[in-house]
Amino acid sequence: MLRGINHVTLAVSNLDASLKFYIGHLGFTGHVRWNTGAYLTLGDFWLCLSVDEPCDKSDYTHLALDIDEQAFDVMADKLRASGVKEWKDNRSEGRSIYILDPDGHKLEVHTGGLSQRLKSLKKKPYEGLIWL
Repeated sequence: MLRGINHVTLAVSNLDASLKFYIGHLGFTGHVRWNTGAYLTLGDFWLCLSVDEPCDKSDYTHLALDIDEQAFDVMADKLRASGVKEWKDNRSEGRSIYILDPDGHKLEVHTGGLSQRLKSLKKKPYEGLIWL
């Protein structure tokens, strides 16, 4: 039986640039690197960076990273000051900044969790929403 997500692997074109972004800008912890990859963590989340040719990222697929409400403004200001590109404006509950990594992987730094999102849907449901 599945228990959860084990790890996420992202294809990156420049390992040094990606390490600078994920460790320097987002605060991931680096564990090991080799010629074609690296292992990082953020809390219990394990991220593998693998040197490869990243694919086109034109859809809404993205990775959302959790942040405390009190830390959000400092992080958002830091990311904007460093020139990190934003790809979307926040239109949902909770506070978010939507950013791109050096290879265009879509990330979101988000306050709140699923219970908060579900509570907001009771007040303002999405079109066609069905509770499972």
